Amino acid sequence: MSRPQVAIIGAGLSGLSLALALKRQKISCTVYEGRAASFNIGGAVMLSPNALKVLDALGVYSRVRAKGFNFETLEYRDVDEDLGRVREVYEFGGEQKYGYKALRIYRHVLIDELLAMLAENGISLKYSMKFKCVVKDTDKQVTWEWADGTQQSASLLIGADGIHSTVRKYLYPDLAPTFIGMAGITAAVPTSQLKLPDGYHIPVTFMTKKYGAFVIAPQEVDGSEVLIGKQKRLEDRGKEEWAAVLADKQSLVEFLQQNAEEFPEIVQNAVTHIPTDKINVWPFYIVPKLEKWTSPSRRVVMLGDAAHAIPPSAGQGINQAFEDVYMFSLLLAQAGKVAMEKALTFWQQYRQERIEQIMALNKQIDLRRMPSDEKTKDEMEDMNLEWLYLPDFKAVVDNWLADQTA
Repeated sequence: MSRPQVAIIGAGLSGLSLALALKRQKISCTVYEGRAASFNIGGAVMLSPNALKVLDALGVYSRVRAKGFNFETLEYRDVDEDLGRVREVYEFGGEQKYGYKALRIYRHVLIDELLAMLAENGISLKYSMKFKCVVKDTDKQVTWEWADGTQQSASLLIGADGIHSTVRKYLYPDLAPTFIGMAGITAAVPTSQLKLPDGYHIPVTFMTKKYGAFVIAPQEVDGSEVLIGKQKRLEDRGKEEWAAVLADKQSLVEFLQQNAEEFPEIVQNAVTHIPTDKINVWPFYIVPKLEKWTSPSRRVVMLGDAAHAIPPSAGQGINQAFEDVYMFSLLLAQAGKVAMEKALTFWQQYRQERIEQIMALNKQIDLRRMPSDEKTKDEMEDMNLEWLYLPDFKAVVDNWLADQTA
């Protein structure tokens, strides 16, 4: 395969970062978005060192580092004391140990920066282009149809169109994401409302045996705002029904305030007044393990949530998408030097192993959030996160390439 012309379906974080990564490799691409503007579902994302290393390589990190809240650890506290007793500390980053602090940044801020970089690099982005289906997939090119009936072709078609991917239907026409029966209900309040004691550490997750966990995470550059949130068990719904859940702001406020007296005073303060303009509902869907992320011709490829949407317990969803993007771009740059079938097989195998490790990490975090009488020491493990935060993805690719040409 010579250097391809790449069509990227989806202008979310995965698609926009992929376009920048391909530009770095001098690979031509166009990004297509079905909406009239880039996809922004609101809220903030948590970026850990593994993703920040990728964004640094793409020239993004230096532009966004000062536009979000930088931190290193999350504390888990129980409610046995007035301020909550620290039960465990979870590393989200660390400059000395991992090279980067973690970064909590509003999604729209990150998207706006990526859009600006696409414009600066002359990368084409076309809106109101709704993908319909693949109509022809050969060993030389792929042709697809837009919703308006017109057709288009490219060397590669990349599905970066999220958990409800339309591109994925070409490879898995009967697959639907699985709702895990839980949704996150979140809001944002001023940090001053919490009345934190001097030196009190946030982000923090308070845990109770009976009422689950309550999350507090700083956002905005100066930490002047915090996300607050709880999880709620719900039945699956259609798109319009989920919109109705979100529209019922008062019920969501009441849910966040429910049983607040069982938590430390910090939580009670947090829920005294909840503005409704930043309330969100995040249904938790997953995509089961897929045998292939590419079509037999290797001309249609899925990545990010389209290929492996995972539960949010470890906050690794978008971080893993950035890993996908970066490694894929490095391997695609070797087109013509190594067989793309081998390269993409290696890419998926390496990435799938990482995803499975994330799933195991999610389980460990979920165990820690369970009531103490539901845990067993045999199941609990120490969470050493060097495997997650320290990989050098370029070195991984370079070593694989060296083995292929040895």
